[in-house]
Amino acid sequence: MTVDTNNYYGNISISDDAIRVVAGYSAMDCYGVVDLVSKSFKDSAKELFRKESYSKGVKIHNIENRIYIDIYCIMKYGVSISAVSESLKKSVKYSVENFTGMIVDSVNVHVVGVRV
Repeated sequence: MTVDTNNYYGNISISDDAIRVVAGYSAMDCYGVVDLVSKSFKDSAKELFRKESYSKGVKIHNIENRIYIDIYCIMKYGVSISAVSESLKKSVKYSVENFTGMIVDSVNVHVVGVRV
């Protein structure tokens, strides 16, 4: 799927893969996030053959020109999960809105594990 928008320059289409990579880079820049992981074994098998490792663990849904993002991550041991999650949400929302020029309706953070 793609995210489409129109402005006075013309029609702009942004693929979900591009948005996924931007969200992944932004998530990995947050303090306390160790890695992004796939939700299921099926997704993890598919992502073994992908070139970009930053797009794994990021799911994008767009409904009526609104973007919904799910991030599956592993956090560092000893950090406040709620504080890191809030920081992660704000960072990903800002990066994707700045990149696409569209509204990110929600960013859901799923903490899969903790790594020492």
